[in-house]
Amino acid sequence: MKHIIIYTDGGSRGNPGKAAIGVVFCNEKPPWVPSALQPLARNMLDLDDPDHARLRTLVHKAFTPKLIETLRTSIETLTEDLISAAKPRGRMDLIADFALPLPVAVISGMLGVPKHEQHKFHRWSSAIVSSQSSKIGALKALPRVFSFLRYIRRLVHLKSVQPENDLTSALIQADEAGDKMSVNELLAMIFLLLVAGHETTVNLIGNGMLALLTHPDQMSKLRDDPTLVSSAIEEMLRFDSPVEMATERYTLESVQYSGTTIPAGARIYVVLASANRDEQQFERANEFDITRANNRHLSFGMGTHYCLGAPLARLEGQIAVTALLRRLPNLRLRVPADEIKWKPGLVLRGVKSLPVEF
Repeated sequence: MKHIIIYTDGGSRGNPGKAAIGVVFCNEKPPWVPSALQPLARNMLDLDDPDHARLRTLVHKAFTPKLIETLRTSIETLTEDLISAAKPRGRMDLIADFALPLPVAVISGMLGVPKHEQHKFHRWSSAIVSSQSSKIGALKALPRVFSFLRYIRRLVHLKSVQPENDLTSALIQADEAGDKMSVNELLAMIFLLLVAGHETTVNLIGNGMLALLTHPDQMSKLRDDPTLVSSAIEEMLRFDSPVEMATERYTLESVQYSGTTIPAGARIYVVLASANRDEQQFERANEFDITRANNRHLSFGMGTHYCLGAPLARLEGQIAVTALLRRLPNLRLRVPADEIKWKPGLVLRGVKSLPVEF
């Protein structure tokens, strides 16, 4: 297998001082997937139109900005409760004690996952996301994937027999112009929503707060003017993108890009995090500026595969960051910034732990 790394300076070898914007694996077929995991191949991320459009139509109503806004009060209450639980201690791991339980509870509530079972799917999800860093990691993650899939099957069965006012029940009953999801499509959809519905938001809050804590001038600016939170969240998304690399794409024909020939049938991974630091697109691209205007980052992708959950992620991020700065005025890192460890994986980017005190 041959691979090409495309750099921002335009060469296939490039200047080591420049960031890679894409990795191309030549003459690659889609990776082999065990038959037991075939249902997960029917997820929206890995499908083209018309299948992608059909599945997106069946689920998008639950993620419109108007409907997501109705969750504001419950998200605010949960956020306040998490901070109140940590405040007497004067310290916390901002990931484990705050950034993780918040989106887990939100997406679990939307999908009808009982509170006492929410910890299970995060443990499975973390193993699956981390497995993308190596083939050995992928093999080790298989038992977790099987367990996750079995759980989703049980959840679907339960909601089929006893439907409730939740998204899983709605997806089971979904019918758009006489079209319903197949069993495999339903399993893949719920799997995708559970994983993507919290992993990326954990990274948004964690990476964003780390950026604020290591740029005290920007944190002071936001604390003094909370109305800047919307632009601050966009800058957090751009500066340390929660999704570092887009999911795979395949070329249908040979193409020329930046002086490099990409053959037909090549598997391509585009580095969104590098695009978000493109100096031709962003002035002072490597600076963290919460007042940045015209911040057209690619952290939610673009085009037909633009992130379905973008309104929810933005809302959770805005509420979380605003509450942390308001409730914890002396918030600061408990360890040197260079000791912060990042989670393994090629697609998502987030810190493992973020020890803070206040």
